[in-house]
Amino acid sequence: MTGAMITRAVGSVFGRQGLAVLAAFLAIAATGHAESLSGTALVAALRQGGYVLVMRHPSSPFTPPEKAAANPDNPKLERQLDETGRTTARAMGEAIRTLRIPLGDVLSSPTYRALEGVRLAAFGDAKTFAELDEGAQGMRANADAERSAWLRTKAAELPRAGTNTLIVTHTPNLVGAFGQSAAPVAAGEALIFHPDGKGGADLVARIKIEEWPQLAGTP
Repeated sequence: MTGAMITRAVGSVFGRQGLAVLAAFLAIAATGHAESLSGTALVAALRQGGYVLVMRHPSSPFTPPEKAAANPDNPKLERQLDETGRTTARAMGEAIRTLRIPLGDVLSSPTYRALEGVRLAAFGDAKTFAELDEGAQGMRANADAERSAWLRTKAAELPRAGTNTLIVTHTPNLVGAFGQSAAPVAAGEALIFHPDGKGGADLVARIKIEEWPQLAGTP
């Protein structure tokens, strides 16, 4: 898609507001396949801060639990993490602390399973945003244009000095915001962006949730 085509597409959805998010969209879309960091180089970069980790929530069944099987703090019977999701969330949190990777702001979908992942990873209090929610039709729907634009903008925002930002959301939002750079995205997988401070960001790595302990040298 050319810049002119993108301009018309964004403008048709947002009108004048489309121009406000166009620069961030173009910058991320143009470098969406610029993955370049892995292994020790990725860890060293993340230790310095300045990156945005945009993550799909950990593994969760596609159906809500029965009341008898729901967690005590899940009275609304929302979808919650399965055993794999709980185990990998804890292991990810432990690995990030072992690797001494500093997290600053944590942004999350308000859904139970996203916040459960943040809690089990012990990432501290998350700020919830409706824009990170899955939408009315959940996994069956594509993210709407406003949520996609919002997420692209957040991925291009500079983190607080010396820290990295973590964003936890859902597959439709990831695919809507980043297209094929986010497809397919596994449960708990993170796309790691490096904002340039000018409204753009490079996608420098993708890492599955099971790979964090491997980076930390733990089982």
